[in-house]
Amino acid sequence: MKRYIATGIAVLALCGGLQAQGMQTADQFFEFVSGRYGQVTDYEAQLTIDSGKTTMKGSVSYKSPSYLRIDFTQPADQVICFNGEVLVVYLPEFRTILSQEVAPGSASGPAGAGMASGEGLKLLKKSYTVAYETSPSPVPLEPGSSENVIRLSLNRRTVAEGFRNIKLSVNPETKIIRRIEGLTISGETISFTFSDVKTNQNIPIARFSYDLPAGASTYNDFLFKTEE
Repeated sequence: MKRYIATGIAVLALCGGLQAQGMQTADQFFEFVSGRYGQVTDYEAQLTIDSGKTTMKGSVSYKSPSYLRIDFTQPADQVICFNGEVLVVYLPEFRTILSQEVAPGSASGPAGAGMASGEGLKLLKKSYTVAYETSPSPVPLEPGSSENVIRLSLNRRTVAEGFRNIKLSVNPETKIIRRIEGLTISGETISFTFSDVKTNQNIPIARFSYDLPAGASTYNDFLFKTEE
């Protein structure tokens, strides 16, 4: 269950444009990324989520300020959808729908998907210190990869943050964040790898309306009780 919740919320730090400009401090580089994120109104991409021995794959759509949808191919037919007010997780294996109402702009709810924006990254900057993982020089995305990225390492300022450390891998040629890796309090690493990213596609709001499968069991308020 934690995996599905983390996917719906953490998919939060998604994709934006980026341009390396000479030798910059990590803070300067991060601020430039934040500025470029502010220009992204929506995007769609292929997404791979790795957590321990579990791998999930699918397509993700995001629209500012907080609309999010992931249609999985692995597990097949699983869906996570947030329309700005209600988070829906469909688990086809169990014919189960998990639903959660979220107050607009709630920092603790799925509206945190809005962190894929200039303002969202500013909030992230307030909670984490920023440094290059080793240096400003590009390194392979992963061992044996021909694609090089610039890697930033973010460490939390207080124990209140859900991730102890977050690593961002940015492809300087495509100007896209290719991977986000979060180290949880329990020491588990969850990574989000984005490919075939297309920004500012004028995605219609209708894409974030999910028709619930007939006959599925529904469980409301699976994250927390909605305040009256």
